[in-house]
Amino acid sequence: MARPKTFATKNDLALGVREKAIALLNQHLADTSDLYSQTKQAHWNVKGMHFFQLHELFDKLAEEVEEYIDLIAERATALGGTALGTVRMAAETSRLPEYPRDAVDGRQQVEALTARFATLAKTTRAAIHAAASFGDVDTSDLFTEVSRGLDKHLWFLEAHLTR
Repeated sequence: MARPKTFATKNDLALGVREKAIALLNQHLADTSDLYSQTKQAHWNVKGMHFFQLHELFDKLAEEVEEYIDLIAERATALGGTALGTVRMAAETSRLPEYPRDAVDGRQQVEALTARFATLAKTTRAAIHAAASFGDVDTSDLFTEVSRGLDKHLWFLEAHLTR
């Protein structure tokens, strides 16, 4: 995929810093968009004894993940970049594994989502350090906010797996 044009801005971060941040943000935009759609997949298709509770939980998680998508995309554009946020763009570059098509049982859904939330939480923590290392503390701070939320969501999911 060709690198999108960077737009002029009065933001005082150096162009090289902004370009690195935009690339990092777009990678996470793809991953986070994919997590959103996978969470909705679980929401729509969950079955079993705890249907209602999980249906509601998955919808709430999707809403909160959608907020991260907006934060990430808007930061990329604030830096003079283009947010690469379509479903097809996300599918091209997401690092999350494909959601299991046969997952319907509540436990299967929770296990699948737990693995994906954990994956995104791990790469988000790496993004915190990456953004700080190339000099964009604001993007690093944004990823810190997302990381805290993902850890909370992971806790909510894992609580359903404890016996």
